Amino acid sequence: MSASLSSARSRAALRASARISVELLLVLVMTAVALWLLGRMWSVVWPLIVGLLFTTLTWPVARFLRRHGWRPALAASAVTVLFLLLAAAVVALIVVPVASQSGELTDGVVDGLHKVRDWAAGPPLNIGEAEISGAVDDAVKRVRESAGNMVGTFVTGVSTVVDGVVTVVLAVFLMFFFLKDGPRFLPWLGRQLPGRLATDVPTVAARSWDTLGSFVRLQAAVGLLDAVFIGIGLWIVDVPLVLPLSVLTFVSAFVPIVGAMFAGFVAVLIALVSNGLTDALIVLAIILVVQQLEGNVFQPIIQGRGLGLHAAVVLLAVTLGGSLAGVVGSLLAVPVAAVVAVFWNYLREQLTEPPGEQDAGEPRTDGAVPS
Repeated sequence: MSASLSSARSRAALRASARISVELLLVLVMTAVALWLLGRMWSVVWPLIVGLLFTTLTWPVARFLRRHGWRPALAASAVTVLFLLLAAAVVALIVVPVASQSGELTDGVVDGLHKVRDWAAGPPLNIGEAEISGAVDDAVKRVRESAGNMVGTFVTGVSTVVDGVVTVVLAVFLMFFFLKDGPRFLPWLGRQLPGRLATDVPTVAARSWDTLGSFVRLQAAVGLLDAVFIGIGLWIVDVPLVLPLSVLTFVSAFVPIVGAMFAGFVAVLIALVSNGLTDALIVLAIILVVQQLEGNVFQPIIQGRGLGLHAAVVLLAVTLGGSLAGVVGSLLAVPVAAVVAVFWNYLREQLTEPPGEQDAGEPRTDGAVPS
C-alpha cells in the first residue's frame, strides 16, 4: 500500500512539474514574441516612450493651469509652447557647445586611460604591460563608443539626426495629446475591458504612471543639482570642458548608480590629463562630497520615498538594458524594472488579500495622469 501511495505521489509530482515547466516555457515564448514585436514596432514605440517621459516632466505645470480654470486644450497648448521654447534655449545655449566639444571630451578620456595605464605599469604596482593593454584598449574602444553615443543620444535622441528629429516631433505631438486628454484615458480604458480587467488594468496603469513620473522628476532634479554643484567645483579647480562634463553629469543621473560612477570617472580623467594628479584628487573629492549630499540630503528631500528597488536590482537592470539596447537600454532599464515591480506587487496583493478587504483594486476616476 505504501509503495503504491509513494508511486502515485511521485507521478502526481512529475505531472505537476511537467505542467509548470510547460507553462513557464509558454511564458518565455510569449515574452520573446512580445520583445520581437516591440523591436519591429520600435519606430512607433520609441516616440511614445519619449512622449510619456516629456509628459511626466510637464504635467505638473499643466495640472496647475487646469486647476486654475484653464481649459484642457489651452493648458496643453501653453505648456507645449513653453516646453518648445525651453528646448530651443537648451539647444542654443548648451547642446550645440557640448556637441562641438564632444570630440575633445572623448580624446581627453582616452588620454586619461593611457595615462592610468602608464601609471599602473610603473612602481609601486608594476603591473605587466600585457596584463593591462587588452583591458585598456577595450576600455578605450568602449569610451569612444559610449561617449559618442551619450552625446549623440542627448543631441538627437537616436542614432541619426533625421530619426532624432522625427522622434522628437512625434513625441511633442503625443505629449500635447497626453496633456490634453490624459485624464480621460483611464475611465475610457475601464469601460472597454471586461470583468476584473476593468479594475485591474486601470489600477496598474495609474500606479505605473505615478512610479514613472516620480522617477523622471526625481532624477531630473537630482541630476540638475549634481550638474550645478559639480560644475561649480570643476570651474573653481579650473578643469577644462566644464559645460560638457556638467551636461554629462545631468544625463548620467537618469542611469542610477552606474551613471554617477561613469560621469565622475570621466571628470577625474579629464582633470588628470589637463591639470595633473593633485587636481584630479580634488575633483574626486568634490564628486564624492556631492554624491554624499545627493544620497543623504537631496534625494530624501525631493523624493520622499524610493522606487522600492534594491541597489542590486538596479545594477542588474542597467547591465541587462545596456547589453540589449546600448545607451537607450541603460536609460530605460530602471523605469521598466520599476513598472515590472508595480505589476508584481499588485499581483501579489490580489493573490494574498481577501477580495472584500482590499482597496487597491478600486478603479481610479481621476484619469491617466494622476495628481
